[in-house]
Formats: sequence, structure tokens, C-alpha cells
Amino acid sequence: MKLTTLFSEPYRKIAKDGLWDNNVVLTQNLALCPLLAVTGTATNGLGMGLATMVVMVASNAAVSFNRHLIPAEIRIPIFVLLIAALVTLVDLFLNAWMHELHKVLGLFIPLIVTNCVILGRAEAFASKQPLMPSMWDGFMMSVGFTLAMVVLGAAREISGAGTLFANASVLLGESFKFMELTIIPEYKGFLLMALPPGGFIMLGFMVAAKRLLDKKAAEKQTPGAVIDKLQLAEQDS
Repeated sequence: MKLTTLFSEPYRKIAKDGLWDNNVVLTQNLALCPLLAVTGTATNGLGMGLATMVVMVASNAAVSFNRHLIPAEIRIPIFVLLIAALVTLVDLFLNAWMHELHKVLGLFIPLIVTNCVILGRAEAFASKQPLMPSMWDGFMMSVGFTLAMVVLGAAREISGAGTLFANASVLLGESFKFMELTIIPEYKGFLLMALPPGGFIMLGFMVAAKRLLDKKAAEKQTPGAVIDKLQLAEQDS
């Protein structure tokens, strides 16, 4: 893929959708099960996000590459089988090379198969688009998902334990030791933020912040631009 291609309008729109406008977590409110369960720390969120990224990019590529060979009547079972095979490979890789991270993420690695985001992008985008846009869509959607997981995990970890990327060297490897930080020294911790209810609370703040930023951005638009957008929305409906 040429660098200039990434700055073309279709690719910029795909990137903007994945990172912000159609963010998996903040806009679609999908994949909340792993999001709330494993984001007790930023390290766990990063590990889960990267594992999901590999599966999503590879599944989009496989579906797009074979889209003319897959019968429409059985496309969903085939998509699930493709995703399941990729998740199995990722699970085996983590178990072999990042065993500590594999033990922390546990059951949620196999459950990537049921992540409706991956299946949804395969059905809605990759099955209808060429290879490179499909891979770019999978990458940007998973980057948006990973960023949301890391931000949520970081907020919960700082407020819950006063640290950031704790045990990164143990879970991800010694090369990640530089990421381990103590943000609040001698902090006794706030247990609620380390538990699932803390995840719900922090996620609510994140969703509210995104909607507030979207509202402020819309208010800065010129009246003519707002009218044009409303007219386009009415035509689409």
C-alpha cells in the first residue's frame, strides 16, 4: 500500500470511523464483556487489544480475499470458522510465548470468537470490499478498540492502585519494563475501581466525554454546514 493511499479520502474516512466516529466501545458500545473484565490494569487492556487486533486484521483479510468464493447462503458459519481458527492460533501463541499474559486474560482469549465486532466488520465491510481497504478497516477498528481498553485500564489502575502499566515486564516481556510507572506513591488504593463496577463507572465517564466533545465540535460548525449535514441525513433516510 502506498503512503499516499492512506491519505486519500476513503482511507481517511475509514480511519476516522474506527478511531472516533464509529468507535467500537465509545459509539457502538460493543465488546463490553472483555472490556470490563480485563481492564483492571492498562497492561491487561493493551494485551487484549493487541490480540483482538491480530484476529480482526487477519479475519478481514481472509474474508475479503475469499469473498467471491464464499456462498452467500453459508457465509456467516464460514466467517465464524475463519475467526475461530485465527483465535486458536493467537491463543496458542500467547500460551507458548506470553504465558503470564495468557493466564491473566484466560477465558477471554477464546471468547474473541464471539466478539460481535469482528464478525460484524467481516459481514458489513470485508465481504464487500477489496483486500487493502478491508485490512485497513480491521486495523483502524481494532486500534480504536485497543485505545479505549488502554485508556479505561489506565484510568482504573491509577485510581485503584496509583500505578500505570504494572507488571508490563512480566506479562509482555522485559522490553516493556520502561512502561511500569508509579503515579501516586504510597497510595493505599481504591478497591472499587479494580472491580467490574469501577469499569462501568469509568466507561460511563468516557462515553459522556466523547458525546460532550462531539457536541462542542458540532456547535463550532457553521450554520450552513449543519444544514447541509441535516439535508444529507434526511436524503439517506
